[in-house]
Amino acid sequence: MRVLVMGSAGSGKSTFARRLAERVGMARIEQDALNWDPGWRNLSQVDPAELRRRASLALAADEWACEGNYTAIRDIVVGRATHLVWLDYPRPVIMRRVIWRSFVRALENKELWPGTGNREEFHRWLDPEHPIRWAWDTYHRHRAEYEAVLADPSTAHLAKYRLRHPREAAPMLAALAADAASSRLAGAA
Repeated sequence: MRVLVMGSAGSGKSTFARRLAERVGMARIEQDALNWDPGWRNLSQVDPAELRRRASLALAADEWACEGNYTAIRDIVVGRATHLVWLDYPRPVIMRRVIWRSFVRALENKELWPGTGNREEFHRWLDPEHPIRWAWDTYHRHRAEYEAVLADPSTAHLAKYRLRHPREAAPMLAALAADAASSRLAGAA
């Protein structure tokens, strides 16, 4: 099982992918960790070939939960995925989550991705690329984009799930874990 988790910044992609990976015992791939270099160097903009190289290596595993939305590597992720989960939550839910996450990260001052030195900082909250602004400014555009991804013939091989409320996440995690367990049993037989 290889699961792509998509959604707006702050939708809970990382939490969903982490919980699924822990529950099933599979790798978790965070697209942000692949993309961001020290000094907030955004590979999707400055070196997409390197981002694609990193993604190809990470996605070569037999099982994973990968979260993120980078268009520069979407074809690689979708091509390897078996399942797609879209966390399509209402804008107020997204904004509450992304603001809270940014606040906690800024207070803790922890490095976001090991080896990058990149940290959340309060003074960056008004930057157009900051997750709070990004989530607000791109909400409707991303919803239309993700609807197109689900309808795209190149994703026909995927089992697709569109969750519209956070209360749907726990049952979806349980269903995916059960699916992974039965796939493993069938493979062992």
